[in-house]
Amino acid sequence: MRRTLTLILALGLALPATAQETTSDPTPEPEAPALVVLDAAETTLEDHLWVARPIVIFADTPRDPRFQDQIDMLMARPGPLIERDVIVITDADPDARSDVRLALRPRGFSMVILQRDGDVALRKPTPWDVREITRAIDNLPLRIEEMGLTQ
Repeated sequence: MRRTLTLILALGLALPATAQETTSDPTPEPEAPALVVLDAAETTLEDHLWVARPIVIFADTPRDPRFQDQIDMLMARPGPLIERDVIVITDADPDARSDVRLALRPRGFSMVILQRDGDVALRKPTPWDVREITRAIDNLPLRIEEMGLTQ
């Protein structure tokens, strides 16, 4: 089930690139970086400390409409998330008891935004759109400090 979900997400990300390859335009456009989507069984939170801001999406089944809505919203506007070094970790199999699930202990659907230092910044029981997520990230102390250093 996880591999199917990962495959579906990977194909969804690959389709725009395939469409660009079939055009007859002689000057190819530079490829935009893709939003990284990982399965919780294949990663740990420690892998991303100080490197990225994980958004973890939990559900009891990949058929949960909230889970699908959240994935769709993130994939519809990946640009602002990529700018903020966001990666998405999905876990829709509570029986697998992934390290990520054991660390964050969700109940049903849950979206968890983590800071770069691994601390939980926000937990939401409903899907959020990219605008709400980026606004929440931009209000985090580490992100404010980061923006001050880069400006």
